[in-house]
Amino acid sequence: MDNFLIYLVYAILFLNLIFYSISFFQKKKANAFFVSYIVFSFCMQFSMEILYRLSIHNLLLVNFFFLGQFILLGLFFKSLFSNKKQIKYIQFSMYLALFLIVCQCAYDYHLLFEFNLFVITLTSLLLVCYALMNLYNQLTTEKMYYFITIAIIMYMLSSAVLYLVGSLTKNLSDDFKYISWQLNALLVILQQSLYLYECKRIFLENKKQ
Repeated sequence: MDNFLIYLVYAILFLNLIFYSISFFQKKKANAFFVSYIVFSFCMQFSMEILYRLSIHNLLLVNFFFLGQFILLGLFFKSLFSNKKQIKYIQFSMYLALFLIVCQCAYDYHLLFEFNLFVITLTSLLLVCYALMNLYNQLTTEKMYYFITIAIIMYMLSSAVLYLVGSLTKNLSDDFKYISWQLNALLVILQQSLYLYECKRIFLENKKQ
């Protein structure tokens, strides 16, 4: 069951990599920042899988993934906005978040090699804010990247709660931790599936037009 969930995530992520790359390089329809995020996610998942197989500690890569995800998705949402106040809010909050993260790591660099709940929570909640702003904007405009936005809200909120619960309940049984891992894997599958559906809905269906 474990391997099935893991490789299903990899399979859907690989399909997203292919379809979004085609949409960007051939059709010029996909957002450059989102395509970069998909490529980044695939490379990071592949790297973490290799380190896991080699039994090498990979929490540094995990923290780097959350940081890179935050930057690329933040730039993705910024590119969708036309309201100057919203753009300035994203810029200020991203700079502030990165400054706080750098200060934290400078104060204790060991946090780079540990499960950094501060980085995960801060970046996830800010991305949820950006996604909610995008949903608000779409009330009166075309629903571009709608399912991507929904997927980001759903996954970031749920995973942040799971990571928070897992961090606060370290002494619970391994069975509980295993259930949390399974739930997170299912959330990733749902997230990547919504990305794939968005690609089909917006980009591939343009062939019919």
